[in-house]
Amino acid sequence: MDTSEPRQTPRAPSPIAEQAKADPAAAAVRLRAVTARNPHDAAAQRMLGRVLRQLGRDDEAARAELAAVRATAYDPAMIAAAEALLANDLPGAEARLRDRLARQPTDVAAIRMMAELAGRLGRYRDAENLLRRAVELAPAFTAARANLAIALYRQNRFAEAGEVLEDVLAQEPANASSRNLLAATLGRTGDYDEALRLYGDLTGSFPGHAKLWMSYGHLLKTVGRLEDSIAAYRRALAIEPHLGEVWWSLANLKTVEFTDADIAAMEAALAEGVSGEDALHLHFALGKAWGDRKDAAQSFAHYASGNDLRSRELGYDPAATTQAVDRMIEVFTPAFLAEREGAGDPAPDPIFILGLPRAGSTLLEQILASHSAIEGTMELPDIPAIAMREAKAAGDDTRDWTGALAAMPRERLAELGAEFLDRTRVQRKTDKPFYIDKLPNNWAYAGLIHLILPNAKIIDARRHPMDCCFSNFRQHFAKGQAFTYALDHIGQYYADYVRAMDYYDRVLPGRIHRVIHERVLDDPEAEVRAMLAYLGLPFQEACMQFHRNTRAVRTASSEQVRRPINRDGAGQWQPFDPWLGPLRESLGDLIDTYADRPD
Repeated sequence: MDTSEPRQTPRAPSPIAEQAKADPAAAAVRLRAVTARNPHDAAAQRMLGRVLRQLGRDDEAARAELAAVRATAYDPAMIAAAEALLANDLPGAEARLRDRLARQPTDVAAIRMMAELAGRLGRYRDAENLLRRAVELAPAFTAARANLAIALYRQNRFAEAGEVLEDVLAQEPANASSRNLLAATLGRTGDYDEALRLYGDLTGSFPGHAKLWMSYGHLLKTVGRLEDSIAAYRRALAIEPHLGEVWWSLANLKTVEFTDADIAAMEAALAEGVSGEDALHLHFALGKAWGDRKDAAQSFAHYASGNDLRSRELGYDPAATTQAVDRMIEVFTPAFLAEREGAGDPAPDPIFILGLPRAGSTLLEQILASHSAIEGTMELPDIPAIAMREAKAAGDDTRDWTGALAAMPRERLAELGAEFLDRTRVQRKTDKPFYIDKLPNNWAYAGLIHLILPNAKIIDARRHPMDCCFSNFRQHFAKGQAFTYALDHIGQYYADYVRAMDYYDRVLPGRIHRVIHERVLDDPEAEVRAMLAYLGLPFQEACMQFHRNTRAVRTASSEQVRRPINRDGAGQWQPFDPWLGPLRESLGDLIDTYADRPD
């Protein structure tokens, strides 16, 4: 389905359009008369808006542009397109909208509707282009501008989304949905104080909105206000007791133990047949609740049910990850790497902590971010976004970033490195020389990182596979991490990750520093000193007092890293061992050899 703007067939200009070019003032008078007779003539209203813009009468033009948008609500063709979208008949909606835009290419309401269709398909770049066109044609069309912010947000372009939202709120200060999105955007760019202020205002204005309280709770958790976070989540549940995501958010704090009444409420919600999304969150929360009570059978049953719901929804293909690693090994030969040595941007600023989720990377980030030279940020989406964009630009296979890298000229590597530094600058709130990107999935792009940022440091955070993989099985992620919802998929993913990192060890010896989580638990100071030596930084005692660091932490381990190092998470898979056969089988000998270096 092509959701880009349709090509237009040239049409003969109308007499009034010709007059608008020669004498816009006279055309405005004629168009005023037309729209007075029929205010639902959307084409005339649009033309009147353009003519008034030519005359510099922007306020009047804005009124005409918005009148044109409102007029489309009376147009049978637009009503039919809207009904098709409402029914999720995307091919039908597309056909109607394409026909409409072929005949009326400046109909901003139709352009916005086409952008909505693109968004539903996940084609946010197409949606962005369409919405920019709509805003260009009708600058007063605030709804299209707000949709543009959403399209940018969903592309992880948070700073740009924030700028657009500021424009929206300048026109409509009371726009609650845009204020909510701005709060979320500020949270993603690390502007926590302003985000908290916005959420405080919004929950005051809309005290009965459960999801607002939930979002507020998420941010309170991020900044370490645990009791306030719990209170916000409980407030949300008082409004909507069946809202599964809130129950899971409480469970995901890792510090809340559910009461008998909590468990009864969750079980009752499941028995009443809540929606699939609520159900899977409730299953994960109940898995945690029964696990806390040492009832491994009931706990695993709920985890299995929640994972099964999510796995069927996502349809993860483990072979795709295996093929991606195969392709990387095929392309990243010693000769390939030697030809491109030193070609990237020379900045040493980024420190990448990568590996699997739940492998101890948040702990390492917290330790390093306690050093006076290192700033912690969050899991940044920019490396995968750059890789996928380059792959898409090079061909149809959006997974083959390695092929795109092999084909690009040497100077492009430095451009991509500079782009990463520019994209992530918004996350840097201090003048510290180094900053951390701890997106675990960056392990799949370690070769790209090496080539575009040859002086950046890369740390591989690795944990015992049974602990790490089962911890992923118990974790419901807000997005991504599709491999975590089946035991055999997790094991295969872990094996592919180790295979990739072992290969980098062979062709780039010493380039990536590995930290084994269990060794951090056994001798934390030795491991911290080794990390800092790799980074070329002196040891600081503050790194050993990381739990006193008040920085915001956005991951599921936020509360765990606010305590001293402990072994609470070690061996948690063992009570569940009777059900972990598929995981053991897919891991093979990695259970014993995961920490070994290749020959």
